[in-house]
Amino acid sequence: MTEPRITSTQNPRVKHLVRLRNRRHRDAEGLFTIEGYRELARAIESGIQLEEVAYCPPLFLGANEHSLLEAAGVAGARLVEFAEDPFRKVSYRDRPEGLIGLARQFPTELDRIELNENPLVLVVESIEKPGNLGTMLRTADAAGVDAVIVSDPTTDPFNPNVVRASLGCLFLVPLAVASSTETSVWLAARDVKTFAATPAAERLHWEADYRGPSALVIGSEQYGLSETWLKSTDEAVRIPMLGDADSLNAAMAAGVMLYEAVRQRSTRRQPTTDNR
Repeated sequence: MTEPRITSTQNPRVKHLVRLRNRRHRDAEGLFTIEGYRELARAIESGIQLEEVAYCPPLFLGANEHSLLEAAGVAGARLVEFAEDPFRKVSYRDRPEGLIGLARQFPTELDRIELNENPLVLVVESIEKPGNLGTMLRTADAAGVDAVIVSDPTTDPFNPNVVRASLGCLFLVPLAVASSTETSVWLAARDVKTFAATPAAERLHWEADYRGPSALVIGSEQYGLSETWLKSTDEAVRIPMLGDADSLNAAMAAGVMLYEAVRQRSTRRQPTTDNR
């Protein structure tokens, strides 16, 4: 469905999209915005419920935007053309790509997550910076993680900077939001071993065995992991720090841990030879 073209920065649709930058309004309405071609394409491919797509042809960067709009329309989204000035007002970016979707927030309950027999899970606790959470989601997708659990969230996964930093991988990785206690109990009930990353651990992260059902737990940028995780984890590990810095960026730490798990899980055990 195509709506009349928006030309004024004072249009109610413009004001509504700007309001959704605020978490209070996102939570109250159950809506969030998805800006950018790749992000919107991944949302559509993943079946995210789109209410509306605002588009501005003069800002398009390629030749595939019209096909994407067609797909959004087929999925039931209203298509609303914006003039450049009102579009730039609603955009969250310095260099907008001419596409912003308005979507319904999807459920993030723990019990919606279905794990396979040998899952690899990333748990991130109280991550403060949306860019870090988005980067973790992107890295989790690249590493083939079975689920990402955001425990005791400080930033919400529907923040526009999370969507942006994840490049739309927010829609590709099974995602749950829960308290740290709920997450710990949920993982234990499914016999998933937890590995908490903390500088105080004696064991190095590559000395742990992630080949079985594993959950890698990363703490907040400022405070690290809470006592909930430090006391309940099955194994504490640390990433070696050889310089003056005492810790890595939280998203970087997640990447280091995840790809050690990927390396271990990708290494085939050599068959034993019976020399009798």
